[in-house]
Formats: sequence, structure tokens, C-alpha cells
Amino acid sequence: MNKEDLPKNLAVFPLSNFIIFPRTSVPLNIFEPRYIDMINDSMKSNKLIGMIQPKSFKENNKNPELHEIGCMGKITSFKESEDGRFLIELKGIIRFQIIRELKSYKKYRECEVDFNDFHEDLSQKKEEIKFADLELIFKDLKSLFEKRGFIINWNALEKQSLDETINALAMASPFTIEEKQVLLEAKNLDLRKTKISEILATYTFDQYNNTTIQ
Repeated sequence: MNKEDLPKNLAVFPLSNFIIFPRTSVPLNIFEPRYIDMINDSMKSNKLIGMIQPKSFKENNKNPELHEIGCMGKITSFKESEDGRFLIELKGIIRFQIIRELKSYKKYRECEVDFNDFHEDLSQKKEEIKFADLELIFKDLKSLFEKRGFIINWNALEKQSLDETINALAMASPFTIEEKQVLLEAKNLDLRKTKISEILATYTFDQYNNTTIQ
């Protein structure tokens, strides 16, 4: 995608404790009527939606306050299930900043967005980080993931490019909403790697020893 093709307005999907990064793909199961509408409208136009985290999540709050930074994704796969759900694959394209929320008669939320701080997300340039740089992060992440009951195919991860690996780990990590937001907002891959290290350093792994995964 070129800078000239970026939209000025974007339908946004607030999803708590979930982030998507540029050049990563995630499956989504869409069942709420307003988001069924959003995906329908997107499929008829540019297939773009914005994923963003709410600042807090309350069950009955239909319009939570949103973080300023999210990531725009493109629907690359679409299937409708027999019970009316949409099963989509979303590929992260570029991060965005919300300028303001638009008034709309639609059931879902739309925002005026700005991409200027994140044009590098569109670049295909590979960043020079070696897997040797990640060994300590991997070691600590493995420990954290295992104690939280997460299963990760580390061998498969190591066959991916480094940006895909770091972003996949950041997306799947059992970090808090705020910590994941920090990773999303990190300007580049090297900074994101550093932030993961900093977040891991704040965890005392013993606190997970007695955690029961529900």
C-alpha cells in the first residue's frame, strides 16, 4: 500500500488486550451485530479496519474511551459460518493515530485518523537485529509463557523474519493492556525489543508459580 492510498477515515474495532502489528496476520471471529455490519461495509469498499485497544473495559460500556494509537489491517480472508459468524484473517498494514471520533448513524465507531508518524511501517526495509540479540528475551519469555500455561511453537517462530517473530511474541504475550500498548507505540523494532526486555524485567517469575489458568 502507498501513502497516497491511506484513508482519512477508518472504522475502528475496539478489542481489549489485543493488538496487531504491521506485517503480522491474525484470525478473528466476528459475531457481534455491529461488527458484522462493519465487516460487511469494509468488504464492499477497501477491506480496511482499524484495531485499537480501549483504555478500560467494562461489560456494559458500549463506547469505551480509546487509546490514541492503533493499527490498520486489511481483510485478506473471509468466510461466513453456518450460524452467521464471520471468520476473517486480518493483516496489519500500518499504525495510526486517532485525530477525532466521527459522529455517525452506523452501529460501529469511525474515526478520522493520521498515519504521518508511522509511514515507515509501509517500508519493506529489514532491520538489522540478529537472533543472538534475542536469546535472553526468548529465555525469559519462554519461562513466562510456560508458567502462564501458554504453548508456543518456538522452532516455527525462529524460522520467521525477526520483525514477524518479535511482533508475534508481543501480540501473544500475557502482558497487560497497558504493556501491550507500549509495545504497539514503540517507534521501531529495535525499540520494541528493548521494551519487551524492560517489561520482562518488571516481572518476578515466582508470582506465576501458583497461578491457575482458568
